[in-house]
Amino acid sequence: MGKMNPVVHFEMGYKDQARMAKFYETVFGWENEVMGPEMGGYVVAHTTETDKDGMVQTKGAINGGFYKKTDDPLSQAPSVVVSVDDIQAAVKAVKEAGGKILGSLNQKGEHTLEPQMIPGVGLWVSIEDTEGNRFSILQAKS
Repeated sequence: MGKMNPVVHFEMGYKDQARMAKFYETVFGWENEVMGPEMGGYVVAHTTETDKDGMVQTKGAINGGFYKKTDDPLSQAPSVVVSVDDIQAAVKAVKEAGGKILGSLNQKGEHTLEPQMIPGVGLWVSIEDTEGNRFSILQAKS
């Protein structure tokens, strides 16, 4: 068997950013970082201790994020992000295995099927498996 690709991040939607942040801060003690309008109001959720580079320090723990829900049913369910070494090879494997590339928004806010760079993070694209589950793949910046 080849290398296993780990889940490195989770994502969930929100309707009300402030209400969501207060809930997770109050219930779980998570620290939330709002990325601003240029990142679509994305909120990074720090669920565990990280180092100065944002790398998780607790084995097995992951951080996550929240995005604004839309009318698109794909934005309604939680999602995970899987780390891959080569996003182009992973995109090809997804297609060959019967999955779909859902794409992402480019820096102009336009939908594209090409992986997009998340500044300081790496290349990212949303996909759908053969069962209709949406998730993302990420090639971390080196």
